[in-house]
Amino acid sequence: MIPTDAPAVSVESLQALLSAWFAPWVQALGLQVESFADGEVTLRLPNNDQLSRVGGMICGQAMMSAADTAMALAIATQLGDQRPMTTVQQSTSFLKPLSGQDARVTARVVRAGKNLVFGEIDITGATDGRSVCRASTTYALL
Repeated sequence: MIPTDAPAVSVESLQALLSAWFAPWVQALGLQVESFADGEVTLRLPNNDQLSRVGGMICGQAMMSAADTAMALAIATQLGDQRPMTTVQQSTSFLKPLSGQDARVTARVVRAGKNLVFGEIDITGATDGRSVCRASTTYALL
């Protein structure tokens, strides 16, 4: 639940958090907020030469960073953007290569406790909708 004194969450406010919270190299991923709900955010990770490896595949490091970033924003939709947090654990499984299309990164809060937040992320091809990567995360609320 978002505290009553927190500003309203919007695509624009979440996009602004990408600039305010994250390091320049994360910002260079070009992530765009597509949608959100309480405890959920979907980002688009563009496929471009800067993020690709041999064969035009989006590299795993870019997908892992996008997953971690999406989860931080998903937590913000539920707990507000004034709550400091840090990643404690991220486990990632790459199911198949992604090439020739952008990635859609959907992060969902599974459980938000007093000190820890657990989440899951699914990365799919933005064009074909096929799952290419799954991740689970744990965040500590500071």
